[in-house]
Amino acid sequence: MEIKTIKNVDEETWREFKVIAAKNNVKMSALLKMMIKEFEKNNKNFWNEILNGEKLMTDREAEEMKRITANIRKEKGFRE
Repeated sequence: MEIKTIKNVDEETWREFKVIAAKNNVKMSALLKMMIKEFEKNNKNFWNEILNGEKLMTDREAEEMKRITANIRKEKGFRE
């Protein structure tokens, strides 16, 4: 068995990690794998929801907002 270290983990977090593993009767390495897979799944779902979810405004409204924003930036001297 190879020993790895995780930097900057405080005692309370490490204790909670060990308790969760013990409560669920899994090795800490298995728990860490599950946590990573769950994080990756949630992260992917988050971006899919943002990129492919329901639009907040119509394409026409978006173009109008883009035009208004460009005009305001031009008036105030910002890059377009």
